[in-house]
Amino acid sequence: MNIRRACIKDARGVAKVQVDCWKTTYKNIVPDEYLNKMTYESREETWKSIIADQTVFVAETDEGEIIGFSNGGKERTSKYPAYNGELYAIYILEDYQKKGLGKLLINPIIEDLIQNEIFSMVVLVLEENNSRLFYESLGAKQIDIIEIEVSGKRLNELVYGCQDIRKFKCDSVENHKIRSSFKPNN
Repeated sequence: MNIRRACIKDARGVAKVQVDCWKTTYKNIVPDEYLNKMTYESREETWKSIIADQTVFVAETDEGEIIGFSNGGKERTSKYPAYNGELYAIYILEDYQKKGLGKLLINPIIEDLIQNEIFSMVVLVLEENNSRLFYESLGAKQIDIIEIEVSGKRLNELVYGCQDIRKFKCDSVENHKIRSSFKPNN
């Protein structure tokens, strides 16, 4: 298993992870109409652009299959002046979840933010998405709740903040034996 910075050729694998994760994570939360319109092809084009302009890291198996990714940078809305950074996205294929991979994917985003002298961060999570518990376990605190609309359905999005990402409760990559510990949950 390997965590590395994404390159343009990874766009297809990142798109596959995003689409597959949305269809498992957001089933019965986000309208099926929206989920059914998500395609690898459309998301691949979007990710080519994102990878070219933003910080994206991928987790891949020893065979080179992308099984997760993270994406972050400067906070995008300016609504939270005490927070300068943002974790835009983190997705891990269902078979690889709950094994510590999320922490491994957040670490390089945090390191990149710190290198850019950004020491605080927000992340937005749908209220019905249980991954919010992951951010809470790392020490993030809910700072806001906003209403969004997806295909006509109103959803609450929780805004979590961490005022000092240097204290975020993530073990460093060096503290994990990642070579053989990540196998699918089959």
